[in-house]
Amino acid sequence: MNAPVRQRFEDMEPAQQAGILCNDPRFQKFAAMRCGAPGGQFSASASAEYLRQCCGIDSRRELSSDRAAQHQFRILRTEFDAWTGKIASQR
Repeated sequence: MNAPVRQRFEDMEPAQQAGILCNDPRFQKFAAMRCGAPGGQFSASASAEYLRQCCGIDSRRELSSDRAAQHQFRILRTEFDAWTGKIASQR
């Protein structure tokens, strides 16, 4: 049997990417640090709330149709990628 083909993260819809990010412990730490949370760690639901606030939306589902929210999400992802060292950060 052939193994199912995994979809690349970059090829997923923004709402799906957001769901995955909010469950990533690194993103949870990133969100907590950005908010100055004591203990430096957020839950998945607190990370989702942070993401919704950053993108100006009530539901991650809105990332599928709200172009301004998509733009904010791309900025947030870039900041997160720089924070993790996945990409170089601006000076």
